[in-house]
Amino acid sequence: MATATDARSAPIVGTPPRVVLWILLLVYILNFLDRQIVNILAEPIKQELGLSDTQIGLMTGLAFALFYTFLGIPIARYADNPKTSRVGLISVSLAFWSAMTAVCGLAQNFVQLLLARVGVGVGEAGCTPAAHSLISDTVPPAKRSSAIAFYGLGIPIGGLVGMVMGGLLADAYGWRVAFFVAGAPGVLLALALPFILKEPRRIAGPITGASPAAPDRMGLKAALAEIGRSKALVNLIIAASLVAFLAYGKTVWTTIFFIRTHGLSPGQTGLWLGIGVGVATMLGTWAGGQLADRFGGRDPRHIVTAPAIGMLVAAPILFVGYWSQDWLLGLVLIVVAAVLNNFYYGPTFACVQGLVAPQARAMATAVMLFAQNLIGLGLGPLFFGMLSDGVRPMAGEESVRWVLFGAAWLGLIPAWFFWRARVHLAREMKARP
Repeated sequence: MATATDARSAPIVGTPPRVVLWILLLVYILNFLDRQIVNILAEPIKQELGLSDTQIGLMTGLAFALFYTFLGIPIARYADNPKTSRVGLISVSLAFWSAMTAVCGLAQNFVQLLLARVGVGVGEAGCTPAAHSLISDTVPPAKRSSAIAFYGLGIPIGGLVGMVMGGLLADAYGWRVAFFVAGAPGVLLALALPFILKEPRRIAGPITGASPAAPDRMGLKAALAEIGRSKALVNLIIAASLVAFLAYGKTVWTTIFFIRTHGLSPGQTGLWLGIGVGVATMLGTWAGGQLADRFGGRDPRHIVTAPAIGMLVAAPILFVGYWSQDWLLGLVLIVVAAVLNNFYYGPTFACVQGLVAPQARAMATAVMLFAQNLIGLGLGPLFFGMLSDGVRPMAGEESVRWVLFGAAWLGLIPAWFFWRARVHLAREMKARP
């Protein structure tokens, strides 16, 4: 029987870790492409279906987030079961959300579009908890921040492709065709995925070094209790949720801001904003993981130092970007702020994996995603849309700009919670075997 040391040092038999990371990155690119393409299509959809800004907020955020978040917990429990094939779970989820993305293009009214977006959320709930758990069983803990940050590059790449492709297709063929094109690749990849990736649980012990004598599964109550006992993790969940609230709200309404206030077309906005913010987010996500691995190895507190400082510095830069009357200068400043605001992904989710037992990793990720997406994706776009409608009598067409002014300074709040997490992080990480 293999020992814990053997499990740590022996490579996974089957799919090489590098291949696992690249394939999961591709899956996550499609995940965010299908999730975010609706942002660049929101204004054309509003014009054709006659929607209000509040309805746009519901369609882009809450309709997706409610089912995504509430289904995430039971699906994560299923993913944590040692008998579950996480590869199979990801494959089924990918096929379903991709098909529902294409269905969005068939919607004839607000209710139909809302239900299709619910379907996208249902499918995507099965992706990230299983993927993070799979990554943690594939790479050594010392490289976990950068590995999860690499997977997290799917967010900016998917957002970039969705913005550029969606905008260009909307200009040339209409928003419905954009949904059809976005959904097709995921269905094809889902069919191939089980033949490309092998489930490590069915080949060899995980590389995490968990003892073969460790319990097969942790009860739901015990898993939630372990998460709640970690003061560092609680602070990180609050911080990440606030980041998501601002990020999702700003993504939707910054896109609309450039179309409505600066007069760019969906294609122009998708090209300039999509490429600029997409590349900036990739750079920030990659740099955050690298900084966490480099300095966190010396002192665990520094795993989340960069996210705290980055968000602090980004707030005034972002405010000036929204204030600028020159759309190009505003875009440059928003791009700079995006680099700083995206240091958080790899370090935060690596801490999630390191602060709980292996049997609760997918559950811990699901709890983080539950808070992030219910508060962030569910309420961010909706709240910003309601504020825009509320201030419109005073601000007119500048209502979105006014809302984004406030959003820029609210970034100081998650910066404070990241800094608070540092206080507990070193002690708790050292206490975890």
